[in-house]
Amino acid sequence: MISTKGRYALRVMIDLAEQDSEKFIPLDEIATRQGISKKYLEIVLKSLVQQNFLKGSRGKGGGYKLTRKPEDYTVGEILEVTEGTLAIVSCLQADSAPCERKNFCKTLPMWEKFNQLTRDFFFRNHVERFDKPVVNFGREKRRLIEKTC
Repeated sequence: MISTKGRYALRVMIDLAEQDSEKFIPLDEIATRQGISKKYLEIVLKSLVQQNFLKGSRGKGGGYKLTRKPEDYTVGEILEVTEGTLAIVSCLQADSAPCERKNFCKTLPMWEKFNQLTRDFFFRNHVERFDKPVVNFGREKRRLIEKTC
């Protein structure tokens, strides 16, 4: 499950992608637009700044801005900053010890396949894609995302 921190990080990155890329966007403005408390938002932004996804500036005219173009950020890498691993099960985490059941685990192929589908989905979607209009398909609204699974 993706935590609130992960979902908020993604919302903030999309929000900043929609702003003027040359200027710093104040924390207050981001918090107001996203309906996130400033205190919690500071925690989310800190991890994004530490990983060089955002640049922060203090004082008058300060705030946050992206360090790259929106199309250069994937949803997967943003979520990994806030969530750690996106592995579906612990034995598929990059830093996990080899599973002692690997050679005879009947469910491992299923988990590997599901894990790959999830990774592919998150790493194929880029921040700039969420700038597309929402289209109404009957009662359900979906974002237009080209070339997704």
